Amino acid sequence: MIIRFDKMLIDLPRPEYSDPNGASAVQELLGGKFGEMSTLNNYMYQSFNFRNKKKFKPFYDLVASITAEEFGHVQLVSNTINIMLNNTTFPGDPDIAPMQTAKDLRFHHHFIDTAQTAKPADSHGRPWTGDNVFNSGNLLLDLIHNFFLECGARTHKMRVYEMTENPTAREMIGYLLVRGGVHIVAYAKAIEVVTGVDMTKMLPVPNLSNRAFETAQKFEDEGIHTKLYTWSPTDFRDINKIWKGTHPEDGKPLEVIIGAPEGAPTPDFEEVPEEFAPGISAEDYQEIVKRLMRSAGL
Repeated sequence: MIIRFDKMLIDLPRPEYSDPNGASAVQELLGGKFGEMSTLNNYMYQSFNFRNKKKFKPFYDLVASITAEEFGHVQLVSNTINIMLNNTTFPGDPDIAPMQTAKDLRFHHHFIDTAQTAKPADSHGRPWTGDNVFNSGNLLLDLIHNFFLECGARTHKMRVYEMTENPTAREMIGYLLVRGGVHIVAYAKAIEVVTGVDMTKMLPVPNLSNRAFETAQKFEDEGIHTKLYTWSPTDFRDINKIWKGTHPEDGKPLEVIIGAPEGAPTPDFEEVPEEFAPGISAEDYQEIVKRLMRSAGL
């Protein structure tokens, strides 16, 4: 089961200007083959289908706890897209074409399909698919796949970072480069426990430190590249049998944190009348308030 908190992993900056074409590139980090929906669903189904959970508990705990974090990564990328799309169009009578700018943008789905919010799709609008889930049932093979998946995801984040100067996108990508780096090291250490092969000697993949990226450097300075969370007050604590020793890049001690990070407020977004979203008028809202008060006995 998942306990959900109404928070984000980090606070995202909200610039005054929109960046819809930048948002179309960020979509790849959400619904692409190496996007956060893929990491979430790969680890989620591997944790659901894991065999001999008690016998191989440290590995089960590792995959299960990282699954919980990936839910927050999906949330973070989605809200980044939402912020980048904010204020792209303007309210007005339908006959003046208030969404006229959208026809010249790269990703029409944001305006036709989801009312200027994130979509579970890649940068071309292709829906995310369960075909992106790899769950062989073989522990070592799944761990090797997860290592590869995280390295692929890191590569795509680095490339999208270089495509945009948008402060929201770069803040999100910097954070996820660091946290994805944690998962890469975690899976590398798990593979080493199983096989004796020191996968950390391959890192980083690509061969460029997170510290080359300004926003990632900031988060590394805070030490979050050394922390792995249980995402539970009681369970998944055997990750400490894998997540131990020192970080392969800077030699700092690794630390298991019981629970979840503190988090930041979840963004809210104003109505978009030209999209009929949320489609509740001021008069409708007052009626809803009255009905809620009546149902509460007030």
